[in-house]
Amino acid sequence: MKIKVINSDKIVIKDLQTALDLMMNARYGDDYEAVVINKEAVSEDFFRLSSGLAGEILQKFVNYNMKLAVYGDYSKYTSKPLRDFILESNNGKHFFFVESQEEAIRRYNDDITEELQADS
Repeated sequence: MKIKVINSDKIVIKDLQTALDLMMNARYGDDYEAVVINKEAVSEDFFRLSSGLAGEILQKFVNYNMKLAVYGDYSKYTSKPLRDFILESNNGKHFFFVESQEEAIRRYNDDITEELQADS
């Protein structure tokens, strides 16, 4: 799996359009299948579920068969709906929230290994 890794101190995903631009460039410009991005490069609106931004972005990633992992420290978030959303996402294989870039990449690589073993 080809993974685009982004580690930026500037916000890269500000809104739905910037997320779409990132996804389309990664998918069709560079042939990546997944994006791993640090939490600081994602707008705080994404983590405020009432904004709807997280749902919109994740739906677009599903529609274009792209995977997304956001890594960083989530301890400052006390919202139960957000914590539940993170836990639910982490049970899947397309979107998850982890502490480190290495963990995100490892998870995608583990998923590939599981798929290959299932096909054998």
